[in-house]
Amino acid sequence: MSVIDLRCRPAFLHDFFGATPGNAAHQGARWLNRRVGTRGADDHFERSQTQQGFLAEVREAGLEKAVVVGRHTPAQHLPNDTIHGIVHGHAELLGIGSVEPVLQGLEGALAEIDRAIDVLGLSGIDLEPGFGDPARHPDDPLYWPIYEHLQKRGIPLFLMSGPTTPDPAYNDPGRLAAVARAFPELKIVAYHGYWPNVQQAIGVAFRYENIHLVPDMYLFLPGSEGYVQAANGFLADQLLFGSSYTFRPIRQSIEDAQLLGFRDEVLEKFFAGNARRLFGLV
Repeated sequence: MSVIDLRCRPAFLHDFFGATPGNAAHQGARWLNRRVGTRGADDHFERSQTQQGFLAEVREAGLEKAVVVGRHTPAQHLPNDTIHGIVHGHAELLGIGSVEPVLQGLEGALAEIDRAIDVLGLSGIDLEPGFGDPARHPDDPLYWPIYEHLQKRGIPLFLMSGPTTPDPAYNDPGRLAAVARAFPELKIVAYHGYWPNVQQAIGVAFRYENIHLVPDMYLFLPGSEGYVQAANGFLADQLLFGSSYTFRPIRQSIEDAQLLGFRDEVLEKFFAGNARRLFGLV
């Protein structure tokens, strides 16, 4: 079965992903692996401390594509040029760029979107409102020109959600409704699927078909059964697979997902079909 991993980043990308053995961030990556159910060595990700090790991990997991996601927040910047350098020339890798209009200015952020897509060949844009300074919700007016530009150009939007948001109040899927309603042609992808607010996220995605959920590593934690139940019904075209590597093994995540109760025809969409359509790979 073909698999496109929507959230897959190498350890060497940043200390946060385990780049430097022995430091606090590396210990944090090991802790998170244990927290989300990694079996075996919790330092498995050290293999991807080099580009060749990362490629070997992706290939041995049998991925059709691994999506390497950038980030631009006050606390962590994974530059678009860095993401380009990782994915360029490797057919099994796709890159997602990032912008931050507070730090770059609105015109600078819009220009960087065009550069990321047209010059660097990246495949989407990541925003992380809840990690800003100050933290914001995705329906903040600051981002509306960004959404308008992405919709006009047909570029997918990727948003960070989930329990690692510094203030849990900003992990609110209800605030995404206004964005989906105002920009109905904008493809919106919520990383971490707003877990643990699963029912609320499913409810918003029920109403707005342009919202896609990627629960990634949280798919295997308590309360996530709702994603599977919804995918076996109305959400079949809106749920996508992600491993969250380095924080969970790729191959284990694929195997674990196959045991969650997805119908066979839904598994094909979940693992690859929906992602192909999102990125125009069909």
